[in-house]
This record gives sequence, C-alpha cells and structure tokens, in this order.
Amino acid sequence: MPDIRLTKGELKKRRDALKQYNRYLPTLQLKKQQLQMEILRANASMEERRRQESAAVHDAQAWSGLLSDSSVRLTQWLTPSGVISGSRNIAGVDIPVFQKAEFVMAEYDLFLTPLWVDAAIEALRAIASLRAEMRILEEGAAILKRELRTTTQRVNLFEKVKIPEAEEAIRVIKIYIGDQMANAVGRSKMAKKKIEAFEMAAAKP
Repeated sequence: MPDIRLTKGELKKRRDALKQYNRYLPTLQLKKQQLQMEILRANASMEERRRQESAAVHDAQAWSGLLSDSSVRLTQWLTPSGVISGSRNIAGVDIPVFQKAEFVMAEYDLFLTPLWVDAAIEALRAIASLRAEMRILEEGAAILKRELRTTTQRVNLFEKVKIPEAEEAIRVIKIYIGDQMANAVGRSKMAKKKIEAFEMAAAKP
C-alpha cells in the first residue's frame, strides 16, 4: 500500500474514494454479467449457423456431379460482392450485426443453361451468406470478449485492490487519529492537575 498521510483531510479523501468505488463496482459487475450473457448468445448463434451451413452443404452435394459435368461456371456468381452489416450497442460496446450478403446478378442464357442452375445458384449463395454471417458473428464475439477481459480486470482491481486499500487506509488513519485524541486528552488532564496543584500550593499561607 502507498504511504498514507495520517490526517483528517486524508481520511475524508479515502472515505470519498471508497464511496465512489462501492457505487461504481455494481455497474461494472452488471456490465460483466451482460457481456458474459451476450457472448453465450453469440456462441449459440454461431453454433446454430454452423449446423445450418453443414445441412446446406450436405444438401448441395446433390449439385456436385451436375456442376462438374456442366459447362456453366457459377463461381463468379457465388462470392458476395459485399456484406452489409449494422451495429448494436451492448453494455456500451458497439458490435456488428449481419444484415445481408450481396451478389452480382447472374447473367446467362436461359435457353442454353440447364434448368437446375437457378436452384443451384440460390442454394450455394445461401451457404455463402451463412459463412459471411458467421464471420460477422465471430467478429462481434471477439469484440465482446476483449471488452469482457477489460471489464473483468476493472472489477478485480476494485474488489481486490482499490476497495481493500481504501478500507485499510481508513482503519489506519482512524486508529492514529483516535490515539492522537486520547494522547491530547491525557496531556490536557495532566496539565490541568499540574495547574490545580500549583494553585493549591500558591493558596497556602
């Protein structure tokens, strides 16, 4: 613990600091709980998207043979040209929220292209969109985890360092001031007795 000034002014300063720590700590603890809950939600959302992606990939395997035999090259129409996301504020932290993946318009000859191509493009784009959404979810979860680490460090600082230090400083200062007051009273009594003894001696003939 840093050196403590054993004064009434320091006592007030430490008491004010302790009140502030005790007022701020519950807010930090609540923020920590909110972040933990949101991380759990984000992890659950990512797990759900992984299941959806796995099922979509499994269903899309039906197209694999057709795609390999086809002269139509779909790759250029399956990679998102952009991903649109918004933001959401959670416990004072902005995280990205997936809205949609955009794709260039697929242009091909409807008469020369097999009928299954439309359905294949739609199915494969759905997989690409899920993967884009998972990347956004992972980015948001990473932001939340960083904020949780910072918030946890602050909670620990208050609980394990700042509050105990302030309480100990208050205890030490109060003991010192109490001792000083007791000593002052003792000295006052001794001085009073000496004065009384002097006055009695002076009053004798």
